[in-house]
Amino acid sequence: MPTGKKPSYYALLSVFDKTGIVEFAQQISQLGFQIISTGGTAKTLTEAGIKIIPIQEITGNPESFDGRMKTISFQVESGILFDRTNKKHVKEASALNIKPIDLVVCNLYPFEQTVAKPKVNLNEAVENIDVGGPAMVRAAAKNFKNVLVITNPVDYEQTVSKLKTKNIPLTFRQQLAAKAFAHLSFYDSQIANYLNTDKFPNEITLAGRKTINLRYGENPHQSATVYFEPRTNSPLIKLQRLTGRELSYVNFTDIVAGLESVRIFKTPAAVVIKHNSPSGIALGNSTAQALKRAVAADPVSAFGGIIVLNKSLDLKTAKTFANFKEENGILVDIVAAPDINPDAKQFIQTIRKSTGIYTFGQIPSQRSNNLHTRFFDGGFVMQDWDDSSDKKFKQWKVVSKKHPTKKQLQQMQIAWQFIGRIKSNTILVVDKNLPMTRGIGSGQTSRIRAAQIALEQADKLAQGAILASDSFFPFDDTVKLAVKYGISAIVQQGGSINDKLSIEAADQAGIVMLVTGERKFWH
Repeated sequence: MPTGKKPSYYALLSVFDKTGIVEFAQQISQLGFQIISTGGTAKTLTEAGIKIIPIQEITGNPESFDGRMKTISFQVESGILFDRTNKKHVKEASALNIKPIDLVVCNLYPFEQTVAKPKVNLNEAVENIDVGGPAMVRAAAKNFKNVLVITNPVDYEQTVSKLKTKNIPLTFRQQLAAKAFAHLSFYDSQIANYLNTDKFPNEITLAGRKTINLRYGENPHQSATVYFEPRTNSPLIKLQRLTGRELSYVNFTDIVAGLESVRIFKTPAAVVIKHNSPSGIALGNSTAQALKRAVAADPVSAFGGIIVLNKSLDLKTAKTFANFKEENGILVDIVAAPDINPDAKQFIQTIRKSTGIYTFGQIPSQRSNNLHTRFFDGGFVMQDWDDSSDKKFKQWKVVSKKHPTKKQLQQMQIAWQFIGRIKSNTILVVDKNLPMTRGIGSGQTSRIRAAQIALEQADKLAQGAILASDSFFPFDDTVKLAVKYGISAIVQQGGSINDKLSIEAADQAGIVMLVTGERKFWH
């Protein structure tokens, strides 16, 4: 690195994002670097009064083909790649008149931003695939023991500070190289994903950008961070804490579960989440009404729960929190909604200061990604999202002698939408009149046990209610148990070899049974 004012080292600056590049160039010039630069970067630096060496003076060739050829050359790549600790390399570089480029600053054409445009076409996208930049970055990162590589303006200040000490630790060099390779991998993954026409290609790289540092992981001794995919339209990327507790891994994943439960509804919907699963889901004519119903579905489990709404939280809705505390002693840990009225926020704070209040903006009608990904030790599994569609209701079949009333059919459809985001195996009891759960038996290894939990929770409110099962009945025991509690109608997948027994049990009791022809598991 430079040891005096006399220029004797070279830095190559070629950036699309010019944030801080002028100040950085001024600082390294004072440290003795001669600056080689290209295109728009060269223009920016020259206009700022910084002396630069145009890239063509190094390559011996002009920028050509509308800028497609600028930096790719034997002279540039050699200046970056040769090993300064190898005497043979040093001698060879001198004989070939290769200038040692000891610092490479480069960020790439904005491919991610380009393809995010609604009307972008293939030609425009392809023109924003950087070639020369990645070649320089890769070369510099490979030779990190001799060359510093910067791909993010946030590293300018620390790099200058290290350069001033004239002693740059190998660990720092390696850290910058790792960032460079990650930057390239992220960049290339966006290109591959855009160009790929296969839903499940043989090789895939998932890109993520760190967005939220969580308070801790599933347990306090674990650390955790949230990453988001590029170009995602997920409301969660806009998640903002207005007041109250910061999020842990459990809090965040509970909000995720809550959002999945309410996002499909156009009418006001509310859900109370406990341990990543709903304890109560409800719809209403207003958000306040939906919230009251969701809490009333299981007041015991609502204590310390997380509430997620699909509509803005107004003062009327906020006042229900006071009722929860006064009537049942219920305290809410976190509430998340698209938006919140300032008066509502202040009111909730008077009920419990530590309650975390979060907003996430409007929920888009369609997802930006078509696949649902879940990680395991060593890999991940991808599948289509199972987003509910009203069109599928037309495929349902009445298999019992008794047909549903209009109200029963409406409640069964609501139950089927609710059940799609509750951990399987699930049996769900929905009120006979109101769009709300009365009992949830979820995450059980036995369907009859799930039914027992849901029906016992619903108790007397199971009389005349709707029972939904996210899969078929392997035996008729669940139907017989439902009859004992007074269930009036059952909706289930169908398709078991024992369907006939279950249908016969329904007919003997004089209740309605519909089959959907599809399973509704949520693992």
